[in-house]
Amino acid sequence: MSEELRYTAAALPGTETENTNAMLRRLGKPIRAVLRWQLIVTATLVLIAGVAAGVQAALSAVLGGLVTIVAGLLGAMVATISRGESAGGVLFAALTAEGVKIGTMVVLLWLVMATYQNVVAPAFFGTFAATAVVFAMAFAVREP
Repeated sequence: MSEELRYTAAALPGTETENTNAMLRRLGKPIRAVLRWQLIVTATLVLIAGVAAGVQAALSAVLGGLVTIVAGLLGAMVATISRGESAGGVLFAALTAEGVKIGTMVVLLWLVMATYQNVVAPAFFGTFAATAVVFAMAFAVREP
């Protein structure tokens, strides 16, 4: 499918933006903004958990944030790889990406809980929940 037939405003003439990061080049502005916000929220909660409850809580907060960040990034990559040629194709691609995101979250949550014996649950699940809410804010970010 040619670039000018894509379903985003980023494909319109005159809206090209230079992104030098090869991995994020194909991700849209909303996803890049949300990933940045998730990193900021995770870093803030890691500092709070570390000061309030120590190193194990800080590490738990890092893992909680990474679960959502990794799942969101994989879902976004699946969405950008999928090229819907019709409205149904676009919907299928979006649902597939959401399924990948949710599946990845479930697997990563289980992996952390099963392998990390010193997890501090409030820090882990609190950061996970906060970054998941931030991911939902992608709809508020507009394409240029």
